[in-house]
Amino acid sequence: MMNAPSIRIALVGPLPPPFGGMANQTRQLAELLRSEGVGVEVVRVNAPYRPAWLEPVRGVRALFRLLPYLARLWAAAGRNDLFHIMANSGWSWHLYAAPAIWIAKLRGKVVVINYRGGEAEEFFARAFAWVKPSLKRADAIIVPSGFLAEIFGKRGFATHIVPNIVNLERFAAIDPAEKPAAPHMLVARNLEPLYDNTTALHAFARIRQHHPDARLTIAGSGPERAALEQLACSLNIADAVTFAGRVENAEMPALYQTVHIALNPSLADNMPISILEALASGVPVVSTDVGGVPFLVKHEKTALLVPPADADAMAGACLRILSDTQFTQQLIAAGQELVHEFAWSQVRSRLFEVYHDAPNGGTRLPAVETQ
Repeated sequence: MMNAPSIRIALVGPLPPPFGGMANQTRQLAELLRSEGVGVEVVRVNAPYRPAWLEPVRGVRALFRLLPYLARLWAAAGRNDLFHIMANSGWSWHLYAAPAIWIAKLRGKVVVINYRGGEAEEFFARAFAWVKPSLKRADAIIVPSGFLAEIFGKRGFATHIVPNIVNLERFAAIDPAEKPAAPHMLVARNLEPLYDNTTALHAFARIRQHHPDARLTIAGSGPERAALEQLACSLNIADAVTFAGRVENAEMPALYQTVHIALNPSLADNMPISILEALASGVPVVSTDVGGVPFLVKHEKTALLVPPADADAMAGACLRILSDTQFTQQLIAAGQELVHEFAWSQVRSRLFEVYHDAPNGGTRLPAVETQ
C-alpha cells in the first residue's frame, strides 16, 4: 500500500464549466488526491468574471480576472508546500502558468508543471524564448504522453510521463444488445476550428448514404455552433444531428452507453481524455492520427486512425466498424485492456514519486512508500 505524501498542494488549473478535458482532469485530480488524504487547494484560472457584465468585454475582462488570480496565487503560496500547475499552450501559458511558476518560486515553493498542450510544437517554435525562463524554474515537468516528452526533450528539458486518468468506476461498457439499433456516433469536442467538427459532419453525410437511420451527437460548445448547424442543413443531415451543447462529465457515461462509434476529428491533439472515456465505455474510436494520438492508441489494434481533414477516410473507417462485427469486437476488447493503464490505481504511484523527487536539494518532501 502507498502512503500519500503529507504535504499541502496548490493545484492550479481550470475547473468546469466549460467541461473541457483539462478542466475535468483538474477537478478529478483534486478529488483523487483528497481521497488519499492529501491537502489540496484549487487555484482556479477560469474563475467567473466579477462583475458579470465584463464577460463580453475583451481585454478589460482579462485584466479583471488576472489581478484577483495573482492575489489568490500569492495567498496560496503561503499555505501550501507544492504547486502543481496545469499548463497549456498559447496565451494560457503566459497569463496563468508563468505567473504561478514565478510566484511559487519567489515564495520558495516546489513547482511541478503538468504540461498538456496538443499544440506545443507550434507554440514552442514561435515563443520558446519566452517560455524557457519559466520552465527552468520548475522542479519537475510532467507530461501525459511520449509525444510531449519528445517535444520537450528536443529542447533540453527532461520530463516525467504521468498519463491522464480515466475513472473506470464511472465509464464502463454495456452489452451491445442494449444499445439502440440505429448507428449512433459521438463527437465529444468543443466547437472550435482546432477540433474540425466540419470534417465530422461531412463524414457523417457519407455514412448516412449507407445507413439512413444513423445519428450523430456533437457534445460541446463553442463559437462555431451556428456555422456547423448551417453546414448540417446544407448537407441534408440536420434531422439526424444533435448539437447537445455542454455536457457535464458526470453525464457522459450514460451518453457513451448509447453510442456505437466515437469520432475524434482534431487537427492537433495530445492525449484526448474523450478517447480514453470512449474506450472504457466499450465504444470503438475513429480518430485523426495527429500529435499524441498515435502514442495513445494503435491503428487497427485499439482504434482506427485516419489523416486529418479527410472526410472520406473517416467515413470509410466508420463503415468498416459498422460492417465488420468480429473486427469491432477485437477493437473494443483491446481498448478496454488499454485503459486500465490510465486508472488512478496505476497512475498514483508515478505522480507521488514525482512529488517526492521534485525538490533538487533543500528540504525534502516526505518519502513515498510503495507496496
